[in-house]
Amino acid sequence: MNTDSMPLQELPCLSLQGSMLAQSHKRKSRHCPSEGLDTECTPTDLILQSSPRHKLQRLVGKGKENDCGHFVLAKRPRRKKEPTSAISWDHLPDELLLKILFCLPLQDLLRMSRICKRWHRLVLDESLWHSVDLEGLTHMDSALRQVLKTGLRRLRCPRSFMEELHLPGSGPLQLVQMDLSSSIIPTSALESITRRCSELVCLSLEGLPLSDAVIDSLAKNTNLLQLNLSGCSGFSAAAVADMIKSCSSVEQLNLSWCEFSTSHVKSVVTNLSSSVTHLNLSGYRESLNLDDVKVLVVRCPRIQTLDLSDSTLIMADSFPVLAQLKHLQHLSLSRCYHIHLAALTDLGKTLPSLSLLDVYGLVPDNQLATLKKELPRISVNSRPFSGVARPTPASTLVGAVSGDRSMYGSRCRLRFTL
Repeated sequence: MNTDSMPLQELPCLSLQGSMLAQSHKRKSRHCPSEGLDTECTPTDLILQSSPRHKLQRLVGKGKENDCGHFVLAKRPRRKKEPTSAISWDHLPDELLLKILFCLPLQDLLRMSRICKRWHRLVLDESLWHSVDLEGLTHMDSALRQVLKTGLRRLRCPRSFMEELHLPGSGPLQLVQMDLSSSIIPTSALESITRRCSELVCLSLEGLPLSDAVIDSLAKNTNLLQLNLSGCSGFSAAAVADMIKSCSSVEQLNLSWCEFSTSHVKSVVTNLSSSVTHLNLSGYRESLNLDDVKVLVVRCPRIQTLDLSDSTLIMADSFPVLAQLKHLQHLSLSRCYHIHLAALTDLGKTLPSLSLLDVYGLVPDNQLATLKKELPRISVNSRPFSGVARPTPASTLVGAVSGDRSMYGSRCRLRFTL
């Protein structure tokens, strides 16, 4: 090969000379670093090795950009952390979250509503507020105002206290069962609730002061099956007559110990529907008489439970009239003092379908055993309290549990606890 065409670094003389100069430079550089670079023939490699080093930028090819020989300067992005196997609450569908929220108690559900807007919306879903128990809540104004906006169907808050109630909007309430027994509620607040109810099936307002406006509102609930107005006051005989005629499907009716006059009692008896099977008209000492019993028997031939206790005008001559009730199983004549013990012993023959008899205050303790022997198939004085149309059975009833918080046979899902 011609030396004229050979690369400079491959010429034999320069190659050898370069290697020798390099070794000489190493020896001299120990004594004088700058010596050896002054000559004109110093190789380029030595100059580069002796010059200060510069940072070299890394040439990084990204994707397929380097396939054509084009180099691109780029910064490699940081690798993202691998996603964890856990599922975020935000990714769960509403249906699944509602099933989870359905398992929470009332207080926890209210706390969850403050997390975010989505959870607040889910917490107020109608499916979670089907039934609520607010017993023990002293000031239930704001709480009741909130729960009535959720499409509530079953409400239990007996023995509660309310000062006033202003319900937002004017739409109808969806209440089907409601128990406000023995509560302290202004009549105006009760009117604001009942005027928006038209689907009630079971209702207890025991011990509350009412008004004709409340009774008129109850008359719109034509599907009522159980109504307990025991101990109520403040409404007229005409209003109660219209209500009983309108609510013709009532099966259990408790109107005991109301502030009734003789006209009230006659308005009730003369308008009773044949659908009534359980009736409590106790407490009308001199307002209920034999003529009323005759009308009652004709209008309600299917009665199974009848309570006429504390009616002093009822005597033994009412027994042949009561014998027309072929389905009568439970009769209460407690403290009807004009009925003699001898007449009670014939009830087993007069009322063949009778199985329960309450005669508290009529039979002395020393003669009670004799009466029970005379009536072997009838249970005597086993039910001291009436359960007609009452939402929660008394603890003394057979099978009832002390402190029972059920309402019409089932418990409310959301319960307020102290």
